[in-house]
Order: sequence, then C-alpha cells, then structure tokens
Amino acid sequence: MSKSVILNLGKGDLHLGFSFVTVQLQEENNLKWRQFSGSLPENPTLLDLYRRWQLLYKLIYESRYINIGLRQSQRHDEDIQIDDADVTHVSDVDFYQVCDQLQKQIDIWLDAEEFRHVERQLRMQLSIDDEIRFIIQTEDILLRELPWHLWQFFSDYPKAEIGLSAIEFEPKTSNKKYTNQVKILAILGDSQGIDIDADRRMLESLPDAKTVFIVEPKYSELNTLLWDKSGWDILFFAGHSYSSSEDNTGYLHLNKNEYINIYQLNNALKKALQNGLQIAIFNSCHGLALAQKLDDLHIPQIIVMRERVPDRVAQEFLKYFLKNFADGQSFYLAVRQAREKLQGLEAEFPAASWLPVICQNPAEISPKWENLKGKNQQLKQHSKHKLSSNFKTALFMSFVVTIVVTGMRHFGMLQTWEVQAFDHIMKMRSPELEDSRLLIIGADEKDIHTYGYPLPDAIIIRLLDKLQKYQPAAIGLNIVRDSPVPINDISNHKTLINYFQKHQNLTAVCTFNNSLEQSIAPPSQNPNIQVGFVDLYDDQPQTNNQDKTVRRYLLSRSENPLAETSICHTQYSFSWQIAYQYFNAHKIPVTTFKDNWKIGSVVIKRLEKHSGGYQNLDARGNQLLINYRHTPDPLHIAQQVTLRDILNADSDRFDPNWVKNRVVLIGVVAASVKDPHQTPYGEMRSLHIHSHVVSQLLSTAVDHRPMLWWLPQWINILWVFCWALTGSAVVLRVKISLHQGLLLSVFSLSLYTTCWSIFSLGGWIPLVPAIIALITPWGVIWVGNVVYSKVYRFFE
Repeated sequence: MSKSVILNLGKGDLHLGFSFVTVQLQEENNLKWRQFSGSLPENPTLLDLYRRWQLLYKLIYESRYINIGLRQSQRHDEDIQIDDADVTHVSDVDFYQVCDQLQKQIDIWLDAEEFRHVERQLRMQLSIDDEIRFIIQTEDILLRELPWHLWQFFSDYPKAEIGLSAIEFEPKTSNKKYTNQVKILAILGDSQGIDIDADRRMLESLPDAKTVFIVEPKYSELNTLLWDKSGWDILFFAGHSYSSSEDNTGYLHLNKNEYINIYQLNNALKKALQNGLQIAIFNSCHGLALAQKLDDLHIPQIIVMRERVPDRVAQEFLKYFLKNFADGQSFYLAVRQAREKLQGLEAEFPAASWLPVICQNPAEISPKWENLKGKNQQLKQHSKHKLSSNFKTALFMSFVVTIVVTGMRHFGMLQTWEVQAFDHIMKMRSPELEDSRLLIIGADEKDIHTYGYPLPDAIIIRLLDKLQKYQPAAIGLNIVRDSPVPINDISNHKTLINYFQKHQNLTAVCTFNNSLEQSIAPPSQNPNIQVGFVDLYDDQPQTNNQDKTVRRYLLSRSENPLAETSICHTQYSFSWQIAYQYFNAHKIPVTTFKDNWKIGSVVIKRLEKHSGGYQNLDARGNQLLINYRHTPDPLHIAQQVTLRDILNADSDRFDPNWVKNRVVLIGVVAASVKDPHQTPYGEMRSLHIHSHVVSQLLSTAVDHRPMLWWLPQWINILWVFCWALTGSAVVLRVKISLHQGLLLSVFSLSLYTTCWSIFSLGGWIPLVPAIIALITPWGVIWVGNVVYSKVYRFFE
C-alpha cells in the first residue's frame, strides 16, 4: 500500500529548535489524514557536523579532481574556502568517521523525547511493506541539505524515500494532450571534462519514449522548446551547474560560452507546467539551490544532486533510475533503489549514495511510467476519487454540524449570543439624520424644580393649549394622569379631561402589566381611541434573565381574559396610537393583512415564534422588532425642547414650525425621576424608546425606510449548512494549520461583512450560528488531535 507522510518543520532552525512540528499521514485513495504534533530541540552540533562533512567531501573531490570528471563549473562560488595545502591532508578514514558521527547525531536528534511519541504513532500506522513518500517541509536550505535518509526510520522501512518540499504549495492544472509515448526534452549542456553521451544513450534506449535532444543549446533555443504547445512529460539536464552564495541560486552551463540563472527559465517552465510537465531531472552538481529557486513554480517532482557529483555517479544513477522507473516501479521506489545501488561505487566515490534528492510538490501525485505514456487514466481516476471522497466527507461533516448547530439554536442555546450580535451590528450601521416629523418635549430638572413634580394639571393644560395653536398632527402625553395633580385640584383635572375629549389628536397613557394591582388607568372618561399602553418588554424571558435589553415593542395586544379585569382597557400601544393619528391626518390608509398591520402599501411584519435570532418566542400580540434610528446621539432622534422653552413667551429656543403637522411627544427626562431601560444603544428612557418606535412607523410608511425582516427557518438552515460546508472544505482541502486559520479568518470576515451589509438593508440573518458552523469542523479536528495525543501519551 502506498502512503504519504508530511513532516512540517515550520519556521524553526537547528540553533533555536522547533517548538511546533506536525506529521500528517495519508493512505493512497483515502482522503482521511491523520495528524500528529510535537516538537524538536535545537541541535547546533548536527549543523557543525554537516558543515565538516561538506568540507571533507569537497577536499576529497578536490584531491581527485584530476582523475574524475565533475559535473560542476569552475565558476563555482563556495561558502567554504579550501586551502591548497588542505587537499593533501584528508583521508577517507576521517571522512567516514564524520559520516558515522553524522548518522548517530541525526538518530539522537530525531529520537528526542519531544518527538518520540510522533515517531511511535507513525510506526503504529505504517507497515514495512508500505511504499512511503516521506516529505520534509522546510524553507531552510541548511535543513534541506541534511542527509535525512540516514535516519534509522528509513532502514526499518525499505520502501520509504525522502522528498523535500516548501511549506507553501499548490496543485497545478495542465492542458496536456496525452499520447502513447513519454515525451522527454533532454538538454545536453556544456560537456567539457564529462561524458554526457552516456546519458544520451540511456535516454535513447527507453521504451515507449520520444526524446528530443538539444546539444549545447543557446538560451533562445531552449526557451522556444519549453514553450512547445505539445508539452513535455520529463525535462532532463546533463552538464555543468553550480550554485552561488551571493544570490543563493543555481546556474546552468548551456554551452561553452553561455550560462544562465535558473530564474531566467521561469516563464518557460510555467508554460511547460501548463502543458503537462511532471518531472524535472538536473543530473548535475549542487542542485538544491536550483530546486529551491523553483519552489514558486510548484513543479510536481524534481530530482537533483545535493553536492558535487562525479560524472560516473551521475551516469549510473540515471541508468538505474530510468530502468526501474520504466519497468513499472513507483517514482519514489525507483529513486531509492537507484540511490542505494550507488553505494557500490563508494570505494571510488565516497558518499555517492547520499547525492540524489527528490524535491516534491505535496499537492501532486507521483506518477508511474505508464501514467506518463498513456492517457494518465490512473491519475485521473485517483483525482476523481479524491474529489468525490472529499465532497462526500465534506457533505457528511456539514450535515452533522448543521444538525447540531440548528438544534442548539432551536432550543435557544444561542439566543443570548444572537441578540447581542444583533445589537452590535445595529450600532455599526451608517448614521441617519434626525426625524423632522417629531418634536420631543422633555421636562428636565429645571422644569420640575420650576413647575413641580408630578407636573400639575394646570401646567399640562397650558402646554397643550399652546401646542394646539400651531396645529400638530398628533400629541402623545407620556405622563400618567389617572388622578388630579395636585390631588385637591379637581377643577383643573376636569378641564384636562374635557380637553382630551375636545381634541381628538391627543393620546394619553395607561399600563396593564397583566394584573389589576399593577395596572395604571388612563384619565377618566377618556375614549379608548385616545389611550395607548406604555408597557415595555425586555428579553429576560428569552435569555434566562441574562439580558434586559428592549428590542421588541408590542404594537397591539391579543384578546385576553385578564384585560377585562385590568383598568387599562386599550388594545393598542402608545406609539401605535400616535402614529395612527399622524397617518389619519395625512390620509395614509391603515388596514390589516394576514394578522399584520398594513400602512399604505407597507406591511409591518409581526414577530413570530421563530424570528431571526429569537427562538420559542412568546409571540402573542402584534410585536414589532424595533429598528432604532441610528443618529449620532440615539437620545436625540428628533428636535428636543424643554417645557419652559414652550411656556415662556420670550423664549428664543422654540420655533412654532417645529409643531405644525408634526408628532409631539411629551414626557419627563429629569435624571432624578428614574425611568431606565436597556437598549442596544445603552440606557434610554421610555419617552425616547416610544419616540424611536413612532419614528420607525412613520419612516417606513412615508420614507420607505427598511423594516427589519428575517428569513424563513428552512433558508436559515440552508444558510448555516453552506457555511458548515465552507469550513469542512477548508479543513479537508488545506493541510497546513496556519493556512487553515488564515482562510477561516478571511471567511469569517466575509461572513460578518455579508451580515452587516444585509442588515443595512433591514435583514437579520444568522451570524453566530453561521460562524459556529464555519469553525466547528476545524475545531473538532484540532481538539481530536490534541485529545488523541494526550491519550496516547497517557498510555505510552
């Protein structure tokens, strides 16, 4: 069975250690990944040993340069300078001692306690018969240079081979037109001192392959061939190459007079990838720098040589690899066996088997020879299976998450968070202008000190009498007047009662509170049509007494047997009565439509049992979801004056035009008279809450300001499912935790922006359930990995 293992070393290094490393394991044709996490300590000794190994390796080959051909240019710019005198002071014994020390140090490092449980979990999931593609992810060139194949793990698993990868990768799409042959572009570069004709003979002997050779080409010729529309399966280079410490890149010698930076082939290689390039082989010296510069292209597979490579070693590796690969072995197994066969040359060429290295794009499937020469049906079927399995897993996970989240929502477990999110988004809307149809008259501290408290009937009569001269559309008196004030002033109280009977645009108040003892009566003999209840309802019952915010307003109440015993008989609220007076004055028809009020052509949708974030709401009566007017100061949604501004004849703070054809609301705003109510905008008096509701009704009917609306339950469920599917897709398709977190953050921001934008149009759509559905798949997998790791360590 084929399996893939990805060891992600993150951003650590051998000097500072690796605080968080992950290992992911996946079986072929199975999209389920297992992930283990741990850490690795610092190990500068390992780095020093490898530097010493590099120095000795170079000294050995400097001493043998006359007798062997090296596929490296004389232009090579090395980090380690070699003194000519040192060349004669190195022995193979010294070199092999360092090789042995290096192997032991790698085993010690990877057997560290912090990493041991990760290796053990891997071994529990792997069999010695498995073909294992073991990928090391790191951006550190020093870590890439390490001889990872020396780790004891690879001795225990004879079909496992190392591949190196960048931390960031992505799949490539191609427009390859498959034939029955493997198409190879073979670049035979500058051959001074080496025999590249041997490479040519090996390539020509391959079965079912069509190889195009270009010998010592010019840069323009190579560029043209890479852009060929028919595409290439394999790109092969033989000749001289070298790396530069100045720009940390690699160079290829195309001919005796021309060498190029690998980056100069960037665009041509991109086109070759689009046309189906699968494998690049650079059978030349110092290939790791070449491969790292090609990371951004995401080439599926690259084979390079980590250090200087003798000509014969390069030839033998190519012969062994191509024979194994063309005979049907997997790409990784063919490389491993070819690399291990090089050990037979190490008496003459020390460390020959250390040189070949695979650089892998983890998002790509490693092909077999048959896949390259045919129509790639196996890869296509795997890809289809992968997509199908991925989709089924994402669907299943999304269904489960949706059921859980909507179940929690249905039973009100998310209700507190949802209404708080409602408040937050409401306060984030664009500012609105004050409502010019309203005038608020508030008795402040100075007024009640001047006129007394409660305000006497005589003062209220004076106020009403003056206001009526300026022809208001409606006046709402939000002051209780069920008995004379003062108590012995019967005369003025009767005058006030007569005043209400004479002026039908006046509205008084009462409260019913569902009990006779707590009810407050309206002025005696006042017609019900001129009385409105001022009872306000917060969300304590909906949030288990956790939230006292007023978000709903009862426009009219249902028939109730208790109403007969209440001294507040009206069925209509204070704000509704005032708004109705305004509509009547302006000839705007008010009717009913399917148990909802209809003002002109606008239907005022009543709250139902399940409305927006409300679940199992007591929806008796005609309840309105308050769309508070978002003025810079929510307490000043309209022109506001005091009593003395109206009553003082010489006041310059009152303009009679503020009254004509407007709605006038009168109440007490003095801080000493307690009347606090929590709203999304903070603490607010009942007078201002009623003003917001009146403004909402008037603005909806006249200005077509959006009413607050919500989606049907089935659409809410579909909405949550879509975000659950998004979260599942991110978790299943993106394997790097950091990238998962970034993507989920981007989607969360998009979700928030969408909800805010729709709320600006009046729509209250689920934000909290959707965010929970989005991040739950990631959370479940993360918690599962942590729990699994803890349990495993416990029983270890």
